[in-house]
Amino acid sequence: RARPAIPPALPAALLPTRLPYISEFTSMSATIERSRLLPILNQDHGQSCESNGGCQGEGGCQGGCDEHSRRQFLEGAVTLALGTIQLTILNAAAGEASAASTGIGAASPPARKPMYGFLVDSEKCIGSGKCLTACRIENDVPEGYSRTWIERYIHFKDGTLKVENVPEDGVSTLPAIDPETVDRAYFVPKLCNHCENPPCNQVCPVNAAFMSPEGITLVDPEQCIGCAYCVQACPYGTRFINPNTGIADKCTWCYHRIKRDEQPACVEACPVGARLFGRVDDPDSEISQRIKQIPTHTLKEYMGTHCKTRYIGLSQEVI
Repeated sequence: RARPAIPPALPAALLPTRLPYISEFTSMSATIERSRLLPILNQDHGQSCESNGGCQGEGGCQGGCDEHSRRQFLEGAVTLALGTIQLTILNAAAGEASAASTGIGAASPPARKPMYGFLVDSEKCIGSGKCLTACRIENDVPEGYSRTWIERYIHFKDGTLKVENVPEDGVSTLPAIDPETVDRAYFVPKLCNHCENPPCNQVCPVNAAFMSPEGITLVDPEQCIGCAYCVQACPYGTRFINPNTGIADKCTWCYHRIKRDEQPACVEACPVGARLFGRVDDPDSEISQRIKQIPTHTLKEYMGTHCKTRYIGLSQEVI
């Protein structure tokens, strides 16, 4: 089958020496591009006041017309054309600088929530039990349960260790022990540690266990189903199922009092100042200064939960 004949090339004299529509198309494309871009930037379609000797542009000047500011804003714009797709990239730095200089659209950063911490000085605690009573009354804790408690550690000279809970009436109601048989003894108040990485929150199937903006672990009573998963997951034994409500209960550092700029009830009730609460994000607060000056530790540091409740004088035998 014979191939079709290739037409001869046009003589050079018949070829156009210029394409007159190129410049017109380029100008039109730039006009269309600008007309599309200005509405996105919330700019007026009308001409500038400078070019018209006043507010003569289409639609007039609404809220002031500043063509120079527009040009300055668009100087950093880069347009990429791929076939029929056009992408315009604005200079973000120029836009931010313009907003900062004019004050328009400049939003102030959101206020940072305070971060709290709790410091227990086991060397000061005398086991009075007043903190336990204050917590029970303030938070309506049922009998037989506690949001905070005090343990007494007794190291005997024969190498044995005895740990017992101090009742609300104080250490004076405990059986007397011969001091000649004791090597050392101390009290350790315990409460929720409000971990930065709380295992209890991770196991809750309905997301009732959560952390407040201030970093305090709480329980949503409307969501909790009383499954007790969080009770089992807490490595410090600070949670329980409230028999009166049927939901998980725990120390909240008296969150309702914190929101009123008040101290937790146990802190106020301690007669020797063994409990200290405050903002750890404030370097000038009392608790921040104490933590800087005195070595502190947390319970079960190997767990990696990063407790916000810290201790002074914590013995390694305390678990």
